[in-house]
Amino acid sequence: MPHYRAVAQAAATPERIGVLVVNLGTPDSPSYFAVQRYLREFLGDRRVIDTSRFIWLPLLYGVILPFRPLRTVRNYRKIWMPGGSPLAVYSKRLAAKIGTVLQARLGGDVRVALAMTYGNPSIASAIRELAEQNVKKLLVLPLYPQYCSSTTGSVFDRTTRVLQRWRWLPETRFVNDYYDDPGYIEELAASIERHWTAVGERSHLLFSYHGIPAVYVKEGDPYQQQAETTTRLVVARLGLATDDWSHCYQSRFGSVVWLQPYTEDTLEALAKRGLRKLTVVSPSFAVDCLETLEEVAIEYRDKFLALGGEKLALVPALNDDDQHAEVLASIVQRQIAGWP
Repeated sequence: MPHYRAVAQAAATPERIGVLVVNLGTPDSPSYFAVQRYLREFLGDRRVIDTSRFIWLPLLYGVILPFRPLRTVRNYRKIWMPGGSPLAVYSKRLAAKIGTVLQARLGGDVRVALAMTYGNPSIASAIRELAEQNVKKLLVLPLYPQYCSSTTGSVFDRTTRVLQRWRWLPETRFVNDYYDDPGYIEELAASIERHWTAVGERSHLLFSYHGIPAVYVKEGDPYQQQAETTTRLVVARLGLATDDWSHCYQSRFGSVVWLQPYTEDTLEALAKRGLRKLTVVSPSFAVDCLETLEEVAIEYRDKFLALGGEKLALVPALNDDDQHAEVLASIVQRQIAGWP
């Protein structure tokens, strides 16, 4: 059997540009074995857990995978939608809208496919789908505004791993980040203003980003700097005073030190300051998922209320909002400039 693989291509069709939109991934269903499969793939990635395999794998297979899915399944069931997990549903809708915008602007020779780093649809299947439509030039767009080696880096690894076995390679470009893109900042700020208008009041704005181990930043990961820049730009756009907002990191895992301040500690500190109402936005998530809809909107809300708070409201992610699709399409359009 040949080492390199041939890819069927539609020779009769014009050469096309392909856009591979990639998000993290999700279990196929809120069931024990589906969640276990997903966690095995996710937590088995060295980009995510960068420690000795001799230490990590026995812990993963002996302790985490047998027991963690039990709790994770319960959390997924709280937020599961009729069409699947929120991350899958919103990512699919968003990718479709990006495709519609690009075809309206550039014509029919641009094709968009959605993939997940872990789970389905896989990066391999999405790239194959694009190749079968005679895509000769490929742009990879990870749905992570801020670059992180654990997320954006994994997309690069898995994309290149697929292409390593192909006989013919498309010309490929990769979007590293868009944390300070003016259109993205404008839409993020506008979404917060829309939320405040809908609820009829403003409250202290808490920027809660997904955390990463602090050592990753020491080793050169730009995630913290980019997250802080996103916050600074949105704060400036909204015209907030210093006491009107806070910046923190959520979703710790394991016993190592992660980026600080932690969201749980920040909630406690704000409650001690006498704040009773909070607005939470999570700019590291392009679409809503377990970490926003369950961790923030349910778990952190309950913790804040237990601390004496009256209200904690989540600003929805940009999701499949039309303007979000326009912003991402504009980023794609700039990145593919010069491609016929």
